[in-house]
Amino acid sequence: MLTSRRDLLRWQFDLTWSLAGIHLDALTHGDFLWEPAELVWTVRPEADGMWRPDWADTEPDPLPVPTIGWLTWHIEWWWSTAIDHAEGRPPSARDQVPWPGSGAAAIAGLHNLRERWLRVLDGLTEVELDRAATYPWPADAGLTLAHLAGWVNAELMKNIAEIGHLRMLRAASLA
Repeated sequence: MLTSRRDLLRWQFDLTWSLAGIHLDALTHGDFLWEPAELVWTVRPEADGMWRPDWADTEPDPLPVPTIGWLTWHIEWWWSTAIDHAEGRPPSARDQVPWPGSGAAAIAGLHNLRERWLRVLDGLTEVELDRAATYPWPADAGLTLAHLAGWVNAELMKNIAEIGHLRMLRAASLA
């Protein structure tokens, strides 16, 4: 039985993560940089050896199709930023969050973020859930850590669904 908002948020997160496992566990090395269209956002190695994502400060039209590598980077970026905000730390700038360079390392990073997020979520009291949150919305939006936790669940489910869809499209293209 759910007895608090935190219990509900944790239940929702656990459900989302269990669905994530279906796709994350099935990914192969070749899935991460597969480009399903001509117009894509992906991750690329730079001269310094760091893998950086494609990015535009103004959303392009048409939108590029992200690769699974790009999506795993995107999750790493927004989720680590959400954790930093929830813990009261200044987050790393987007351009300071590289992709780790391999699918296996990206998945390990997501598992690490899950553990970090569970420590945050499980440590929140009902009073702390009402504390103001300024990410991913403006400071004057009047939203709370409870909203942030709900957003993490929704954003994670959306990104995992995108990864799953790309994984299935690639598998179908190879059949």
